[in-house]
Amino acid sequence: MAKMDAPPRWDRKMQQRLARGEAAALGEAYDRFASLVHSLAHRVLGDEKAADAVTREVFAHIWEHPETYDPKRGPLRTWIAAVTHRVAVQRLRDREERRRDEGPDGAEDLLGGEEDLMGGEEDLESKVRRASVAARADYIVHSMPVPLRRALELAYFQRRDYRQTAADLGVTEDEARRRLRLGLQLLSTAHDAGAPPGYGGAA
Repeated sequence: MAKMDAPPRWDRKMQQRLARGEAAALGEAYDRFASLVHSLAHRVLGDEKAADAVTREVFAHIWEHPETYDPKRGPLRTWIAAVTHRVAVQRLRDREERRRDEGPDGAEDLLGGEEDLMGGEEDLESKVRRASVAARADYIVHSMPVPLRRALELAYFQRRDYRQTAADLGVTEDEARRRLRLGLQLLSTAHDAGAPPGYGGAA
């Protein structure tokens, strides 16, 4: 898996190399961030092919518009996550709107069509909100410090209690509790906003 916390100097250098049109730089960025992009896109869209398409679109944007990343505003990783979120949510909206427009018979029902449309918009917004929370949670888990992430993985994915987690990590029970508490506090922020944290403008 790619290194999670690239130093700001690396981020600035990468942006400069991309701006010069260095294909090797795009390859390095892809190696480091492709798994993050694909994972976030899949969380939003729930579809492997769609996530593949978003991944291609995101790296095309990185290649074509490296100047839209400002290292002063945050890490490259955060900017890429924000671009991914924007592209994936737009695809989700487009897909749901196409389904709604086509309807069961390929056309809108003329009776009660306005109510159906309003209900469809509410369903779409609900889907977008749920997908955004899931994508943000995925981003937070992958971005948190490794000790916290490892504690959460043991406790929630492998069903260890805090004593077993402490033993597996080789730390005290108090330290295991602390890591789990901090990890959960970070995860709880997934409901605070839709987009990944730390970077206001995606593009």
